Formats: sequence, structure tokens, C-alpha cells
Amino acid sequence: MCRHLAFIGAIVIVLTNFFDPFLQQVVVYKSRSVASTDVPEIVRSHVYAARSDEGLPLPSVVDLSMKSGIYNGVFDIRDNADASISHTCSTGDCSWRNFLSLAICSRCVNITSVVEKRCTDGKCDLLYIPNGPMLSGLGGQINASVTNISSELQGIEPSVLRFTSLLSKRVSDPNHAFAAECSLFYCVGKYAANVTSGIVEQRLLNSWRNDSARLDTKSDLILHPPASFTNGSEQAEYFRITHLAAVALNSFMSETFTGSGGINNSGSAFTSDVMQALYDTSNLTRRIENLATSMTNSIRGQDDNVSNPAYGIAWTSETYVHVRWGWFAFPATLILLASCFLLGVVLETSYRDVLVWKSNNLALLFHGRSLHLSSHGGKPVNKLSAMTASATDINVKLVESEADGWKLDQDDG
Repeated sequence: MCRHLAFIGAIVIVLTNFFDPFLQQVVVYKSRSVASTDVPEIVRSHVYAARSDEGLPLPSVVDLSMKSGIYNGVFDIRDNADASISHTCSTGDCSWRNFLSLAICSRCVNITSVVEKRCTDGKCDLLYIPNGPMLSGLGGQINASVTNISSELQGIEPSVLRFTSLLSKRVSDPNHAFAAECSLFYCVGKYAANVTSGIVEQRLLNSWRNDSARLDTKSDLILHPPASFTNGSEQAEYFRITHLAAVALNSFMSETFTGSGGINNSGSAFTSDVMQALYDTSNLTRRIENLATSMTNSIRGQDDNVSNPAYGIAWTSETYVHVRWGWFAFPATLILLASCFLLGVVLETSYRDVLVWKSNNLALLFHGRSLHLSSHGGKPVNKLSAMTASATDINVKLVESEADGWKLDQDDG
């Protein structure tokens, strides 16, 4: 039994060296995101009516903020208009539930298949679209005009603009041609937005349009999305574009996106910077989508005195204590082994009637190798209580002998 206890005690002593490293792994500090008391906002709009910087109505012209949105969308070579949406987020990490806003949507279709080539006087350098733009001569060229060609866009009311662009870069390839027809129209957009590390990201999840809201009705354009689009959460919302603002924007866009230009060995010339931007873009569809987004940002950024911003949740970082109970298995096992060892020692000493002296110095005086104190009756004293009682009646003295030198000796006198 003693050998087993000694073996357990040795194991406990060795394992004690690993107790602290395991115990330190039990508790760790982690971070998590919690909602802040600050409320972030992102703009949205229910009404578009052109206004001046003083807030006065502009019944027949396009306001400067919308013109800025148009040019920014066309000239943005990164096609990243979403990054400029107006918002507030004090913590740098915010999220919004899906929300609705008046928007401008777009759709482009590739109509290169309808481009025809005509040869005159032995030269086959004339490209044209029936009832649409045409190009003559070699080199890089573009021609854009307001048209109504593709049947795929017939069901969409072009409440903002519908135009066709014919492009040819016949510098190295004499047969190169590309044509697309695009339509921009008012719609209701369903958005999701979030800010991560201070960078805003916005996604258009879905859109709804009302093709019966036509410019020729001479009345305001009203968009009222059904419950199936809003999931019943905002089905009472109406979105409105004033008639005069819609007519003015349509007129400005038709003029802006009508033009031509080209580039060859002699130089380059474009009727407008917009034509040059459309010629230089590598993805016309993406550029028109960016234009629609930029125009939407302009509409949403206006103070129409009707719309409230979309409110979201601002997230902030919080540190908390996390207990990893798996790491507690080793310390718990070691404590259990130590308890078993202690219990075994208690039982073993009790079974063998081992005297419990602990570290009391009286035990050394009464049972030392060179000094054996005893009570006045000459009886041995074994218990600490008895040693303590006898010590008050026993006198010792320090004596010197030739054999042992100086030592303590009981004084029986």
C-alpha cells in the first residue's frame, strides 16, 4: 500500500509542473460586436422634384446636383458610384435592414446583330443600324442617338432615356463593330447596405417599375409597389416624380447622349466629353448601370421634406471573458489525484497508528537521537498534547562532555 501511495505522490509531483500552463488556457479574452446606442442613417427618397441650392423649385431645368450625378456616373472609370452614397456611421461598422427608395434603373441589350455594312465605290466602310446611327470611314468611331430599335426593351417605359450607341474601332480590325441599346427609367429599389471598417457597401436586391407612369400623360409619375414586392412591410409607400422634373431630365438626357466622335492617325474629335467616355469604356452596360446608380444617389441625397432616412444598427466591439472548459480537464484530474493521495495517506497512517507530530519541535526534544525527555513519572510522552503539558514541568540544561561535546540534558533536580 505504501508503495502505491508513493507512486501516486510521485505522479502528482511531476504533473504539478504542467498545472499552471493548462490553468492559464482555461480563461481567454475575446471580442464580439454589440449594438451601440448611436443610430446610423442612410439616405433614401420618395420624391424627385428639381430644386435649386436655395431649395426653390426648378420647373423646367435639371438641377445642378442631378447634372453632377450624371457626369460623375459617366466619367467614373472605376464604376463605383455606390461608394459615394450619403450616410452616417459613427462606429465604422453598421448594418441596415432592407429598405426601399426611389431610384433610376437601367437595362442594356446587345444589338450588334442588326448592324449592316454597305459598300460604295468599292469601299465597304459604311456601318449603320436601320433607323439608327451610322458610321462612315475607318478608324475608331462612335455615334449615339435616341432610338427605339430592340424589341427586348419594348415593354419598358423609357421615362428617363432610351438611346442606341454604335461603336467601331476599325484600326486593326476593319470589321469590328459593337452596338447596344440602353434604357433608363424610374423605379423603386430594394436595397441592402452595410459599413465595414468605414467602407460603405450597398446592393440593389430588387427593383419594381410602373410602365403605365408615362411622360406623355402630363401628370406626375406615381410608383406604388405592391405588397408582393415590399413583403408587406412598406406597402403603403408612394413614390412620386413631378411631371416637369421628369420632362426636363428626359430632355437633358436626350441631348447629352446624342452625339458622335472618333479617333484616327490624325487625331481625335468628339461632340462631347460624354461621347468620349462612352467610346473609351470597355463595358458599356456596366457604365450605364453606374450612371443609373449615380443619378439615384443624387435623387436620394435631395432634401424632399418627405422622406426619412433608413435607420440601422451601429456595432461596436466589446471584450468578454470566455471559459474553455476543455482545458480544465487536466487541472481537475490533478486535483482529484492529489485528493486521492491525501486520503490514502490519512487512511494508511490511521491503519498503522502513526503518530501525528506534524512539525512540532517538542517531538524532536522528547524523541531525538541524543535527547529523550520523559515525564516525571518516567513514562514516554507520544502525543503532542501530552508533550505540551509535560514541557511546562521539565527543565533542561546545556552541558559539555568529553565524548559528545555540548548538548541538552534533562535536569531531574
